[in-house]
Amino acid sequence: MDTKGTIGEMMDMKTTVRSTLALLATVGLAACGSAQADGTEDAAANEAYVRVINVEVTTLDTETFIEEIRLTSVAMANQDVEVAAEENGVIRELFADRGDRVEEGAPIAKIDDRLLSTQVAQARAASELADQTWQRRERLWTVDSVGSELAYLEAKFAAEQSAATLAGLEERLSRTVVRSPFTGVLEERMVDVGATVAPGDPIARVVDLNPIKVFAGVPERYARDIEVGAPAELSFDALGGAGFQAEIRYVGATINPGNRTFPVEVQLANSDGAIKPQMVANMALTRRRVDGAIVVPQDALVRVENGYVAYVVVDGEGGEVAEVRALELGASRRNLVVVESGLAVGDRLVVVGQKSIANGDRVNVVGERD
Repeated sequence: MDTKGTIGEMMDMKTTVRSTLALLATVGLAACGSAQADGTEDAAANEAYVRVINVEVTTLDTETFIEEIRLTSVAMANQDVEVAAEENGVIRELFADRGDRVEEGAPIAKIDDRLLSTQVAQARAASELADQTWQRRERLWTVDSVGSELAYLEAKFAAEQSAATLAGLEERLSRTVVRSPFTGVLEERMVDVGATVAPGDPIARVVDLNPIKVFAGVPERYARDIEVGAPAELSFDALGGAGFQAEIRYVGATINPGNRTFPVEVQLANSDGAIKPQMVANMALTRRRVDGAIVVPQDALVRVENGYVAYVVVDGEGGEVAEVRALELGASRRNLVVVESGLAVGDRLVVVGQKSIANGDRVNVVGERD
């Protein structure tokens, strides 16, 4: 066996293995370098991507702002009374029924007056006799000096007393006809023909609906802001939300201790009777007027820990960007609010998309509102 030849072959095989391992290591390093190069390119691509958010804006300007106090109010009839009997007797006749319009002084019902008519006739006869007796005694005493002054005075006072008795009975007789105290609608009739009534018993209910009154309770914190003559706007949901303009005609002088409010009253024309008593109305009273105010929609604001912010669109290095503004707010009305600081005339306020952006975000203005 050739020992030297065998050793040489083994050396050649080791050299070949070493070469192969070196080659594989070189290929692996090259692959790793390629992978690292690819990762660097992806990172650069990610850094080059910029998010752009579509928004809508409105350009701010000044306007006059009316601050309102919104209240729930109730309509009441201008006059609403129960007409009562003033004499005893039986109802003999009815002149009006429910729903009828009655004029002031128009008869509603007639109470039996036969007994009073007889008493009036007796009193009239007694009054005429007393008056003639007095006239004769006056002539005898003043012209003929016949009789005594006492007899003359007694006749005079008897005549006056008889006249007063007659007048009282005639007044009672007139009150057997129950009349409407004002022009309105006969809402209820409480008696029928044949019913016996006494003084104070209700006969009918009459309501006057034109004009109609609307009352509301104003919280006491607004006591300095509300006065007679201030404008008021009303709407009735039951009438489809139709609006009415009016002025305050009464402001209460005291506070209701139960709900800490004071009453106000307005009047509305109601010739067609569409507004009915006890209808609920939405009342808006003018608290104050702010001229030259910057007014924005409340839903354009974003609530943060320290209050509210808004976003405006400004020019940036790569295009238009969003800029956050901290706000101080003033008076509000419905969905509008006065911005006292933080925004200026000419700012482009983001009104759509404001909840999806952050300070410095790129934006694309896709619409502008008036």
